[in-house]
Amino acid sequence: MNKAKIAWITDTTASLSKEFIEQHHIHVIPLHVVINDQFYKETIDISEQEFYERMQNEEGKFQSSQPSINDFVELYTKLKGDYDCGIAIHASSLLTGTYQSSVMAAGMEDFNLFAIDSQTGSYPLSFLIKKGIELVEQGLDAGEVADQLNALREHTRLYLVPSNLDQLHKSGRVSGGQKILASLFNIKPILAIEEGAAKIKDKVRTEKKAFLLLVNKLKEDLETKTVRKVAIVHANDFKKAAELEKVVNEAIPNIETEILMLIPVAGVHTGVGTLGLSWVCE
Repeated sequence: MNKAKIAWITDTTASLSKEFIEQHHIHVIPLHVVINDQFYKETIDISEQEFYERMQNEEGKFQSSQPSINDFVELYTKLKGDYDCGIAIHASSLLTGTYQSSVMAAGMEDFNLFAIDSQTGSYPLSFLIKKGIELVEQGLDAGEVADQLNALREHTRLYLVPSNLDQLHKSGRVSGGQKILASLFNIKPILAIEEGAAKIKDKVRTEKKAFLLLVNKLKEDLETKTVRKVAIVHANDFKKAAELEKVVNEAIPNIETEILMLIPVAGVHTGVGTLGLSWVCE
C-alpha cells in the first residue's frame, strides 16, 4: 500500500528559514502588516528588520491583517491535484483568523485537510511543524500526526517583554492610565501566550528582573520536563537578545539556544525592542 502524499501548510508567523521551507516543500501563506493603510506581505514585500526600522522611525499607524481566504482557495485548488491530504498548522485562532480561513477554504475546495490551531506562533509554531515532519518520516499517518501535535501544543511556552507600552496602548491592549503608570514607575509587563491568548502574567520594575523571571520559568519546567532548545526572540534589538542569551547560557549551561526575530504581526502590538523567551516541553 502506497503512503499518502501529505502537503505541509502554514503561515508566516512560523518563523521558518527559507532553506527549511524549500527543503521540505512547505506551503507558506503570508499574513500582512499594514503601514498607514499600505498592505505588505510579511517576509515577502517587507523584511522583519525593515518593518521594525520603519516602526521606530516613522510616524503613523502600524497594524496587521490576516490573509485573504482566496489565498487559501488558490493554494488548495493546486494542492488537491498533487497531494492526498494536507496538514496545516497556523497561528493561534484567538489572535488571527488565518486558521479559520484555511479550514473554510479547504472545505470549499474539498481538500482533505488536517488543520491544527497551534494556539501560539513564532518559535513554538516552527517546532510543531518540524516535529510533525519528523513523525511523518517515522511512518505515522496524517491523522496520527495531527493528534500528537494537538497534544504537544499544550507544552509550548512563549513569553514576551515589551520595551514600553506604546504599541500595546495603540492596539487597545492596555489603557492610557496603565501606560502612564508603567512609564512613571518603569514597570515592564511579562506577556505569555496561553491557551491561544496573550495574557499579562507578571509585572517587574527592571529589565534584569524580567530576564531572571523568564529564566526561572524555564528552570521550573526543567525540573519535571525535557527542554532541548530555547529561542530568544527580539523585535530588532540584537544587542539585548544577545544579553538575554548570555543570561540563559550562564544559568543553564548545557541547553541549546537560538536567536530569532519576533514576527512583525506580533511586534505590531508589542513594539520595537520587545524581547522574549520561548521553548517547548517534550
